[in-house]
Amino acid sequence: MEKKKTKVYIYTRVSTAMQIDGYSLDAQRTRMRAFAEFNDYEVAGEYEDAGKSGKSIEGRDEFNRMMEDIKTGKDEVSFVLVFKLSRFGRNAADVLSTLQTMQDFGVNLICVEDGIDSSKDAGKLMISVLSAVAEIERENIRVQTMEGRIQKARDGKWNGGFPPYGYSLKDGVLEINEEEAPAIRIIFEQWVSTDIGANGLAKYLENHGIHKIARHNGKNPLFDSALIRRIIKNPVYCGKIAYGRRKTEKVHGTRNEYRLVEQDDYLVVDGLHEGIVSEELWNQAQVKMIAQAKKYEHVNKAKDTKTHLLSGLVKCPVCGSGMYGNKSIKHKKDGSKYKDFYYYGCKHRTMTRGHKCDYKKQIQEEILDASVVEIITKLVSNPRFASLMQEKINMKVDTTAIDQEIKALEKQLKQSYAMKRKTLEEIEQLDSDDRHYNRRKADLDDRLYRMYDKIDDQEQRLIEARAKKQSIESEKVTGDNIYKILIYFDKFYKLMNEEEQRKLMETLIEEIQIHEERQPSGQWLKSITFRLPIIDSDMSMPIGKGLDSNRHAETVALLIRQN
Repeated sequence: MEKKKTKVYIYTRVSTAMQIDGYSLDAQRTRMRAFAEFNDYEVAGEYEDAGKSGKSIEGRDEFNRMMEDIKTGKDEVSFVLVFKLSRFGRNAADVLSTLQTMQDFGVNLICVEDGIDSSKDAGKLMISVLSAVAEIERENIRVQTMEGRIQKARDGKWNGGFPPYGYSLKDGVLEINEEEAPAIRIIFEQWVSTDIGANGLAKYLENHGIHKIARHNGKNPLFDSALIRRIIKNPVYCGKIAYGRRKTEKVHGTRNEYRLVEQDDYLVVDGLHEGIVSEELWNQAQVKMIAQAKKYEHVNKAKDTKTHLLSGLVKCPVCGSGMYGNKSIKHKKDGSKYKDFYYYGCKHRTMTRGHKCDYKKQIQEEILDASVVEIITKLVSNPRFASLMQEKINMKVDTTAIDQEIKALEKQLKQSYAMKRKTLEEIEQLDSDDRHYNRRKADLDDRLYRMYDKIDDQEQRLIEARAKKQSIESEKVTGDNIYKILIYFDKFYKLMNEEEQRKLMETLIEEIQIHEERQPSGQWLKSITFRLPIIDSDMSMPIGKGLDSNRHAETVALLIRQN
């Protein structure tokens, strides 16, 4: 009777394109086939992961397919053959966990080159040791690779990967792609010269027929807002090379899950490539990016969704947290719907993130909304109000201090650039035959790198200073707009829809205080704090019907935000 052969799987893996193009996969496969033939094993299946890292089993399609075949008992194999343990995996926890799973289904691991068989007594111990060594080796390779990339970036060279949109790669150097570059120029020019944000710019490009040229690493023909923000932030477009803008960090509480995290501090040096836009234009774009307040529109909002006029602006009289709009459906005695009742309630009236408030009252929206609108209407109808607002609009903003700071930073930056050029000239003039050449070169390199760090810091401070100035000027413009809105408030408020009225209130009002108990007059409103100082403390206001005239000073005293 012929003896039944032992069945095995062969698994091969390489992690880089260089190994794929070379002989490593074939060498692994040939060695293991010879081993199987010598031991009279039958190869029931071969699995190959080309260009896959060993840091995790995730993303290795063939490895995972092999494990599924083992679990289902598809070929009734007894062993998995690998060339070396590092080909099976470099993460110790993954290796041991996967081996345990294999053994649960009666399958063991043989590492041909290492001479390890997990079915033997000493095999699993050796695997534990070698897999830990492999993980340390992988970390060392990662550190060495990173050091090489940092040095490459310091030399102004592109660090590999797909070239950014607007560029092509030629012999490892970025070159402007004149088919793609016009879109990049338009994005920067529109961003700097207009008030539109990333969403508006995406719509502008689409409306003007400016689409992305299809690439093998991206099929979306449109410039979405996220891509536009990435383009604007990328220093590569002004001729710089950045390294370390995003860092891979392990997700807390997971074994092999990682995520990319944006970094504030990263290396930026002059690149060997030509910028698509000027450095001045790029810096102006960063100023707007920092200064711009990002407000996102509601997407796909249902038509019957209620807009709560003062939601979040009204503050709880007990805990001080925001009170938000809610809906309660009233029913008749027979159970049929009567009407919707809208009210403001403290957000902590139920336990929220460890906080709970005892204030359970429900403030009817209709009453409080009407009171606030009436107060503002009476404010703008005051004879002194229009002239007071006009005075505030005509006031000039003082930017002397920030202008002086910007001028000083520009001077410092100019000096730093001069020092950098001088250092580069000294490096070029070094005599390679000088017996102290290496030490002189190292000292100058160190000085140059410190100069790069200094320039990075000065450039960032200059961008922030310019952003601060723009913010001050923008606040002045915003204030002027608020004053103009107030002057004509009673004329166009009634013409607005609910969403527009809500945005107007957000623009005008910082917060609204209410009484803890409803007043005898039926009034809840206690005070309003405006976003800008809009009223003199001695400016009296007439109290109309419906407001508590006896508590006039407290109810309608419009609190002034101190700048």
